Amino acid sequence: MNSPALSRISILATEGVFASTLMHAKDFFHMASLRRGRQRGADLAPAFETRLVSPDGQPVTTFSGTTIAVDGALEDADVVILPAFWGDFDALCARYPQVLTWLRHRHAAGSTICGEATGAFWMAQAGLLDHREATTHWRFASEFAERFPQVQLSPDKHLTDSDNLYCAGGTTSSCDLYLYLVERFCGAAVAQGMARDVLFEVQRSYRPGRLGFGGQKLHLDSRVLQIQEWLEDHFAEKFRFEDVALQHGMSIRNFMRRFQAATGDKPLHYLQRLRIETAKSLLSTTRKSIKTISYEVGYDDASFFARLFRQHTDVSPNQYRQQYRHKSS
Repeated sequence: MNSPALSRISILATEGVFASTLMHAKDFFHMASLRRGRQRGADLAPAFETRLVSPDGQPVTTFSGTTIAVDGALEDADVVILPAFWGDFDALCARYPQVLTWLRHRHAAGSTICGEATGAFWMAQAGLLDHREATTHWRFASEFAERFPQVQLSPDKHLTDSDNLYCAGGTTSSCDLYLYLVERFCGAAVAQGMARDVLFEVQRSYRPGRLGFGGQKLHLDSRVLQIQEWLEDHFAEKFRFEDVALQHGMSIRNFMRRFQAATGDKPLHYLQRLRIETAKSLLSTTRKSIKTISYEVGYDDASFFARLFRQHTDVSPNQYRQQYRHKSS
């Protein structure tokens, strides 16, 4: 499957930005660009631009007082990254009203927009997250909820996605988000190399791997949405869809019809994808055995799990993991 075209990533720099989150995004995607270029036979020539932009094209002073120059002003981009910042958000909005217009235009044009921690405030202020799920850093969750009551804030989630809009609660979850985007735009091989060299030792207190389902939540069937959220919390458990349907006030026939009409997936296939995506994350970020991972995502039979994994990914669990392990080159 061909990856979507990618020519430019723009990373927003404003006064009070956390330099660590700004440069983390810059370095991460620049490294991916070099890997993608080498994959295409261009040696180490970048395959796409990774640029720091400020609202007026001028340098900014970061949270820690360092002055950072940028590559330009607000511009067209396939991906927009909104790093974390510290400070008075009302003052930032008053100082940079063009940021909100820019974000609305980029979203309307089909750009992918990502907010890390407080970076999600920009997306919400622009109205992009209205009636959509979002998350932010736990320290700012109360303020976010008060400011943006129309947003479906999920402070217990580390990652959310909806209509090409992504939120990450903090630094570790942003790593998972960026890796997901690298795989989406640059392919699995580049993402696997990045994970092997940069993220293999990252320790998580949560289970990543739920991205890619946000587009299937953009429907008006609230009952089906409740079931999708229930599946995200209980996907590894033993249950019957008949019981799930009954618990949500539907017959099994009505449930099957409504679920597929709303999400485009049959319930069983949707559940399998939830389990396989979680397994992929466990394979790449832990050293747990295949049998243990199989059990943790809901399959007692490791052989059946391995066959299902291959159906969804075209490789075995061991092959998938091997691509993420350190290799001499």
